[in-house]
Amino acid sequence: MYRLDMDTTDAVTPTLDVVIRPVRDVDAESLGRVHAKCWHETYDHLISTAALERVSPLRLAELWTHWTQQGDEYHQHVALVDGEIVGFVGSGPARDEDAPRDRELYYLYLLAAFHGTGIGQKLFDAACGDRPGYLWVADDNPRAHGFYKRNGLKRDGAQQVQPFLGEEILEVRLVR
Repeated sequence: MYRLDMDTTDAVTPTLDVVIRPVRDVDAESLGRVHAKCWHETYDHLISTAALERVSPLRLAELWTHWTQQGDEYHQHVALVDGEIVGFVGSGPARDEDAPRDRELYYLYLLAAFHGTGIGQKLFDAACGDRPGYLWVADDNPRAHGFYKRNGLKRDGAQQVQPFLGEEILEVRLVR
């Protein structure tokens, strides 16, 4: 368990009790809800409102049911605050034919209310540690770019247009 001090403008700084643990199959429903909310918070400036309204927490929960069954080479963790999932991360074998590293960070999402608390860093460390790896991130996501830069990842010049909810997002590859 981690205890993290949150930055606030109040005179009193609250402390969060944070648990980072591997994803379990019983997490699928909660992960579906959190995943959907994170997509709304992350992509609201990149994807139309109509596309985001089609995001189904139930459908994402079904995907998580499958994802929780992956093998030991996949590192998937959740962050819990007061017993509730507030973020998640996953990494595993590289999926690209021209992969610059053997490991890929597939996703890292944290509810916006918990940005800046250090929970994102704990999730990143659980899935990636200090190992070499790479990830794809939306080109127009400055907060994520700053986070990954602090963790030693840099653009390698590769980019791709990725279909997302029936639309497209320009992604760039970051490597360390």
